[in-house]
Amino acid sequence: MVCPEEAPLIVKVTRSGGFAGLMAHGELDTSAEPDAGKLEDAVRALDQGNLGSGRPQPDRYVYRLEVRDTAGADATHLTVAEQDVDQTTAWLLDRVLGH
Repeated sequence: MVCPEEAPLIVKVTRSGGFAGLMAHGELDTSAEPDAGKLEDAVRALDQGNLGSGRPQPDRYVYRLEVRDTAGADATHLTVAEQDVDQTTAWLLDRVLGH
């Protein structure tokens, strides 16, 4: 589990790598989102031990997540390689990067 239950979260995602090597950034405050509960559940389900090797592969993305429960709080940092992204994590990454 990344953050305490029942707290709004601030999630930042940076995507790097890929064929063109372009970077993408997104940040989302769950307290301002209509699907806050689903977002927070997806973040809390993240477990560094279950995110895979984190070793990048050629022409694939690497995602770096930063999660805080308040603007001034210390962040939890997670890294996941594209080949290790499950369906819930993929939805979360797309949701934050699309924001």
